[in-house]
Amino acid sequence: MADTRNHIDIDSAVYKTLLESTKAIPWKIDWNSLTFSYIGPQIESLLGWSPSSWVSIEDWASRMHPEDRDWVVDFCVAQSKAGTDHEADYRALTKSGEYVWIRDVVHVVRNEAGEVDSLIGFMFDISERKATEQQLIILQKELEELSFKDSLTGISNRRRFDLILEEEWSHAQRNQQPLSLIMIDIDYFKQYNDHYGHIQGDNCLKQVAQVLGLAATRSRDFIARFGGEEFVLVLPETSEESAKKVAERCRELIFKEQIPHQKSQVSQLLTISMGVGTIIPARGDEQVGFVESVDRLLYSAKQNGRNRLVTVAKKS
Repeated sequence: MADTRNHIDIDSAVYKTLLESTKAIPWKIDWNSLTFSYIGPQIESLLGWSPSSWVSIEDWASRMHPEDRDWVVDFCVAQSKAGTDHEADYRALTKSGEYVWIRDVVHVVRNEAGEVDSLIGFMFDISERKATEQQLIILQKELEELSFKDSLTGISNRRRFDLILEEEWSHAQRNQQPLSLIMIDIDYFKQYNDHYGHIQGDNCLKQVAQVLGLAATRSRDFIARFGGEEFVLVLPETSEESAKKVAERCRELIFKEQIPHQKSQVSQLLTISMGVGTIIPARGDEQVGFVESVDRLLYSAKQNGRNRLVTVAKKS
């Protein structure tokens, strides 16, 4: 038995009344001539174009955002030829020159021979939905940024460091370029906190984070708070000698801040200790092992008097 839904006369008075009472915009296109045999009057209140101005699919295509036009037309034509029901979201041009987001839902009607006879469908205004989706995308990005940011200092956190190191490690391994890491610890920070108080201690961490950020001057240089009073610098495509220069610049910048530290056992001013490591990652080398080796260098700097840097390069 033939599907009678495919043979409803869209021009019938009752059917038209029902269709035209909805917010959805009904339409029908004759497949052989690719012309509109009907489009609901609601189209004029939404886009400003009168129903009589919708003659062929050229009118439909030309009133579409240029960035959407090619893929939407190609997709809809291909699906229609295949006799497949489909839908597409795109921006439709209003008569006043603005754009409205439309969702076009298309049903392919076949004749008794099984050939495509016509297309019938509905246009829905989804501008509000798209605006909500965009707000959600923005919110998601903001939340993602917050999840990668240290809440106290405002610089990147350990989670972000792990991702960046993984990216730069792969890049260095692929291109056989040196990758350097500087791990930094504020000397006698516990004593600083005990003497000056935790509020001043937090201010100190913020100040140190900002100053260390000045030492990382290239676009791919990266700084993060590793945890507590410990910071880390990732220096892609940086030799051991260049990394040592960056580390010395860190010490100089901290010294210029002239941050008092009366309870330090090495200076009356705040100082830092650093471990500096460089590697050209080879097959079998692991990021975790490299980070641990640089952390041991930092420990060595602290064990050997603090206010210094210890460095060694690992060759592939």
